[in-house]
Amino acid sequence: MTTTLPETFTGPVAPPEPDLTPDEIVARAEELAATLVERQAETERRGYYAEDTHEAFSRAGFYRILVPRRYGGYEFGPATFLKVATALARGCPSTGWMYLFGAAHALVVGTLFDERTQAELFAGGDFVCPATVAPAGTATRADDGWLLDGTWNYCSGAPYATHFIGHSLVFSDPDQPPAPLLFIAPREKFERLEDWGDQLGLKGSGSHSIRIEQARIPDRHALIGHLSQIPVTEETPGRLLHGPEYGGGPLSFMLLELGALAVGIAKGGLDAYEELMRSRTTTFFPIVARTEDPDFQFRFGEATGLIAAAEAAMNDAVRQWQELCLKEAAAFTREEELRLATISREAVRLCWRAVEGQLFPTAGSSSVRAGHRIERVWRDLSTLHSHAGNGIFLATHANRELARAHFGTGQ
Repeated sequence: MTTTLPETFTGPVAPPEPDLTPDEIVARAEELAATLVERQAETERRGYYAEDTHEAFSRAGFYRILVPRRYGGYEFGPATFLKVATALARGCPSTGWMYLFGAAHALVVGTLFDERTQAELFAGGDFVCPATVAPAGTATRADDGWLLDGTWNYCSGAPYATHFIGHSLVFSDPDQPPAPLLFIAPREKFERLEDWGDQLGLKGSGSHSIRIEQARIPDRHALIGHLSQIPVTEETPGRLLHGPEYGGGPLSFMLLELGALAVGIAKGGLDAYEELMRSRTTTFFPIVARTEDPDFQFRFGEATGLIAAAEAAMNDAVRQWQELCLKEAAAFTREEELRLATISREAVRLCWRAVEGQLFPTAGSSSVRAGHRIERVWRDLSTLHSHAGNGIFLATHANRELARAHFGTGQ
């Protein structure tokens, strides 16, 4: 992908706290996450995290972590962003999910769109942009842009969204299958539907549907192609504008996000299990504190190892992602994208083994009633498995496509 940069940029915009560091913003996330634990039930009832939480995230700079620095962002990169999301998910899975899938797509915009479009889209500073990958609605050519109409489901981050990325299918040639179109629409072009909260888990993740009715967007706010399939083996606009980390693969980064969330959710489950071990005794003789019982010690140690392995895998996968960016653009191949994505799948599996196999069944029935923390962790991590990226693409499609890419074979 190549681009000619228009001469519209007038100069960089300083972020609100120019001297803020990645370590400081992660520490802020960990501090805020501790306050989210007691608000989990409230968040689920509402369907999304509270306005004062949103304002706290904004003050902390969370919505600018991946926004390029020249547009008033912090440009701290994927590793810092995913550490923040993991910390928030540890305190409240729904909040972590909603935050991540709202704020993550600043990296997509900073990578794929040209300078003029980025200057427009990032003009507000904070950037919250849910995205969906399932094509829906219609996109019709209209003068120098597109006319959008339809409803897009599962738009995590919708309650505080400044923008929305969606896909539609364009029928331009009757002899060819429809082509996917990626578009981005500003907040004034769409409405959020009140249709979230009845799911098994992640009830407070703000994954509402977004409806667009006969809204026009300029041609520069759309790209022919699908977010999961756009190659980055040529120079991207973002790589030229901002540097190598805005030249990485969108597919692999999207799927690494699932592993980061799973680690955070599972660590929250381990926190809850530790509290039970410290406060409760065994059921069967000899009656002792759970912290003194060999079986509970074993369960805690087994779960700790599984979650630690998942976290280590995720940290190294993100390191590899960033190292690939530092190489020439051609290095970030489809095979590399898929290989990195499968690490995320294995991290999710490790976290699930810890929660489903060790923590949930031994916490005790009184601790897995509706609204209790262990019960919520089980529901939320179970629901993560139903995400199409994890339950369908990574479970089956990615394996086959990775092998085809490696061996150079066809479908």
